[in-house]
Amino acid sequence: MNLQMTMIWALIGLPTGLVFLLKGADFLVDGAVGLAERLRVRPLVIGLTIVAMGTSAPEVAASVTASLRGLGDIAVGNVYGSNIANLALVGGVCALIRPLGVQAGVRHREIPVMVVVALGLYPVLYNGFLGRLESGVLLGVFAALITFTIVGAKGGCGAKPLIEISPGEHLQQPGHRKRLPLVFLLIGAGLLGLALGAHLTVESAVFLGKRLGLSDAVIGLTIIAVGTSLPELMTSTVAAFKGHDDLSIGNLVGSNVFNTLLVIGTAGVIRPFAVSARLVGTDYWIMAGVCTVFMLIVLIQKRISRGAGVFLLCVYLAYMAYLFVYTPAV
Repeated sequence: MNLQMTMIWALIGLPTGLVFLLKGADFLVDGAVGLAERLRVRPLVIGLTIVAMGTSAPEVAASVTASLRGLGDIAVGNVYGSNIANLALVGGVCALIRPLGVQAGVRHREIPVMVVVALGLYPVLYNGFLGRLESGVLLGVFAALITFTIVGAKGGCGAKPLIEISPGEHLQQPGHRKRLPLVFLLIGAGLLGLALGAHLTVESAVFLGKRLGLSDAVIGLTIIAVGTSLPELMTSTVAAFKGHDDLSIGNLVGSNVFNTLLVIGTAGVIRPFAVSARLVGTDYWIMAGVCTVFMLIVLIQKRISRGAGVFLLCVYLAYMAYLFVYTPAV
């Protein structure tokens, strides 16, 4: 009876979690666009900061917990897997829904910065150990980038004010803008819905996977790997449906920067840890390679077309196949 009730709750929790994810993403996108309108900045800026930080919360929690338990490989591997999923899986799905336009500033500034940050991780990890000094450097770079983004958004220090509008986006007239309390309520409700939805979906899916006889390795490489990227997936997908390309791209790029600098930096400051040769070798270069390929697609096409979306999804499937082959079952 207990097993039957647990099965029933899992069957209820899975669709309920998906509903929370969908509505949470809907609220977050509306709140983020509303905040951009109130501050007179592009939604990209909000996507690179508030939305990216919110959707990266699962990665922060997972990596910090792993660090506290002395599981450095899980802390770093979680970031690698999330970064690849953000660009290849989420970016691919969004492009299939609707080709994403990428503005010149994003192509030549934010996305190259994401690649430089990914490449800059190698000299930090190359010796197989992440200490507090290196972690502090990562957090310092993160703070500098956030400061630059905010200053640029306000047009300070000679930066161009970021109030350009991409096709399909608009800033509402002052009288029609959402009030700030409603904006913050939408953002808060959206982040809460994403967190609760991701938890319900992953827990229910893990239980059902075990009942179907799936191994822990298969569950980890599929359900858990995709589960930590569900907030990014749902938020960017909803943004793509609503025509907010800046917000969708900003969320993906910002989340990767947050993961690389904030998540790994925080985990290392809390407790230094060793990193296996695999994560400094093949796995690292796969992650850096996906970031570079994503940048090249955007630079060449000046957008992410449906064809590029199919290619990115194929890259993600190839990555999953690699994991199944080279990750031993436990």
